[in-house]
Amino acid sequence: MILPVNPEHPEPRKIRRAVDVLLDGGVIAYPTGTVYGLGCALLNKKAIDRVYEIKGADRSKPFSFLCPDLSQISRFATIGNAAYRTIRRLVPGPYTFVLEATKEVPNLVQTKRRTVGIRVPDHPVAQALLAELGEPIISTSAGRSEALSDPREIQEAFPGLDLILDAGPGGLVPSTILAIDPEGTIEVLRDGAGPVDVVF
Repeated sequence: MILPVNPEHPEPRKIRRAVDVLLDGGVIAYPTGTVYGLGCALLNKKAIDRVYEIKGADRSKPFSFLCPDLSQISRFATIGNAAYRTIRRLVPGPYTFVLEATKEVPNLVQTKRRTVGIRVPDHPVAQALLAELGEPIISTSAGRSEALSDPREIQEAFPGLDLILDAGPGGLVPSTILAIDPEGTIEVLRDGAGPVDVVF
């Protein structure tokens, strides 16, 4: 269940194995550049249900997801020019952006206000997964009250996982969350790993 992977140069066959699990409706743990994430393919409703079950998460709180780049963000969120300029400066990196969702986003990961959390990670393993899968991956922290940084601890805490990509110890501080409206107004919802002073 734990698959060691090179954190800087992830082996393609191991990435392919993880993607096969995702395509089969599986749930994995993987490094995101901040904390380890639990996730599945964004467009698989049954798999998203499994993430909620495995984590024991409140279904009224939608998960965010990872995209490989800015161009894919625009498929899933409405981004005005001002918001685009801000996001372009901060990706890839430790920032999650809460944006107005497009119709492409499954209802399960939208808030009641029809917004969605999206991040472009800077970790080579996460980037390799996204490139090979070709679609976003759900991202919720691998922890309950606090994030777990050791893949063995993650395995013990979440025995329902299908695979854990072990890229070494993860971080303990989650991403900074920024709500950005179409006009570019920014609100800091969580001060995390991404410095807030460079945002404004």
